[in-house]
Amino acid sequence: MKTFSRFSLLLAGMITVAHAARKNVLLIAVDDLKPLIGAYGDPVAKTPNIDRLASRGLLFEHAYTNQALCAPSRNALLTGIRPGTLGIYNLEVNFRNAAPDAITLPQQFIRHGYRAEAIGKLYHTGHGNHDDVKSWSVPLTRPDAPPFALDENKPVRTGKEKPGQRVRGAAYESADVADDFYADGQIAKETVSRLEAAKGREDTPFFIAAGFQKPHLPFVAPKKYWDLYDPAQLKLAEFQEAPAGVPGPAFRRNGELRSYKGREDADSLSPDEQRRLLHGYYAAVSYADAQIGKVLDALDRLGLTESTIVVLWGDHGWHLGDHGLWAKMTNFEEAARIPFIISAPGVTKPGGKTEALAQTVDVYPTLLELAGVPAPDTTPELEGKSLVPVLKDPAAKVHDSVLHVVPNQGYIGRAIRTATHRFVEWKKPGEESLYELYDYDKDPQEKKNHVDDQPETVAELKKALAEYPEAKPQMAGKARAAGQGETPKQGGQDRSRLFRNRDKDGDGKLTAEEFLANQKDQATAPARLKKFDKDGDGILSREEFIKAGN
Repeated sequence: MKTFSRFSLLLAGMITVAHAARKNVLLIAVDDLKPLIGAYGDPVAKTPNIDRLASRGLLFEHAYTNQALCAPSRNALLTGIRPGTLGIYNLEVNFRNAAPDAITLPQQFIRHGYRAEAIGKLYHTGHGNHDDVKSWSVPLTRPDAPPFALDENKPVRTGKEKPGQRVRGAAYESADVADDFYADGQIAKETVSRLEAAKGREDTPFFIAAGFQKPHLPFVAPKKYWDLYDPAQLKLAEFQEAPAGVPGPAFRRNGELRSYKGREDADSLSPDEQRRLLHGYYAAVSYADAQIGKVLDALDRLGLTESTIVVLWGDHGWHLGDHGLWAKMTNFEEAARIPFIISAPGVTKPGGKTEALAQTVDVYPTLLELAGVPAPDTTPELEGKSLVPVLKDPAAKVHDSVLHVVPNQGYIGRAIRTATHRFVEWKKPGEESLYELYDYDKDPQEKKNHVDDQPETVAELKKALAEYPEAKPQMAGKARAAGQGETPKQGGQDRSRLFRNRDKDGDGKLTAEEFLANQKDQATAPARLKKFDKDGDGILSREEFIKAGN
């Protein structure tokens, strides 16, 4: 018995040491962030905190999204599966419709003793899509913050909207408010709180994912971040035309920007308005950077920096006037290229840069290897490669090409990016395939489709593309599984959508007047309002309204 007790104590000590030695993971996801960052060589961007992270780890010069749209890119990050394999290219369909048994990145960490938490935007929620409860140890936390501070920028309903139609406010805002007035300031504050709590659970390693919403449209940021820039010094895109010889499906207009108030001119912006949008994007980038800085400061203050792998990842790029586009959702370089930085204590050397190709689906296997977590037996299988060889030796490479995709006009455009070229094949049932080829050594601004004047390269890259699986057609949507979504419903109604429809001024709250308007049961509705109003302030928050549907 005494021998057994000594063995048990020894084993317990070994387990404690093993747990203590495991690295934590901090995943920082940033919405619509392109490499408009000081560390990436942008001479204008004020991004001292992302630059600080780059000085601690390895910066990937040639990292690419697997699709330049929020939901598919985030599916790729968290499942390790490309959009073409899932057959999901839109915002509405949840990835578990295509892969119900997939083991997600945070889910695999949970299975191996980690506590996984998410704050802000990780999966795309909205448009009928929802979070994935299996991926987190505790429910996702999303801020309850208004999108605008100034009344003139808030959305205004005219009563002529179609049922369920979303009404947007202005495309940008500069308001003299505190950082935590907007969502990203609240996300930073909550992430710091989670790190402080994690510090007290030293026997449990953490996987904390913080998803910042800016610089996604609308370009809103506190005024002090706008004041960092002189708009006269901002350079507009040099080449604002479609590439010569571009096939029709490859090019799309600026529908997202056009949906914002007063932006009916999205396809013909004046130079002054282009500069204002560019100013807004830079301000929003600096605002997000400052929030990231608060999280990095907390890591340092809590003594967690040396025990934490930090990843900064942008879900996709964004066109800022190049090709005349103010959008994402293309296969062009400015939409597909992303910022990607990994700081892995004991593995990466400070201030490194690499030319090695990388793609979003590589994040999953890379973090597994860095943390010593085995790969899951998941269906479909992981499609990325571990980048640890590159982290150890920035001159190494693991890819000859990476793959991304965009659908348009009934076509699916699969693109491979090599160190020097991008080749795109557009396929549509019953139609002849269309092709694009861009040569970044000779034509970095994509002024011309070179498919006709480089036949040997086309033949070589056609062969390389054929080695990848064919892209599946877009999967039809299905009703979400009970309990799986993050937006409660009542009587088959989407409470989140109901809230948006009633929130006439877009301030993120319902006054009594907004709640009672057009209620079918005017006699009993006031009592229901009082019941829903948990804090008794006479106003319903989004959380109060949605939880009332449970």
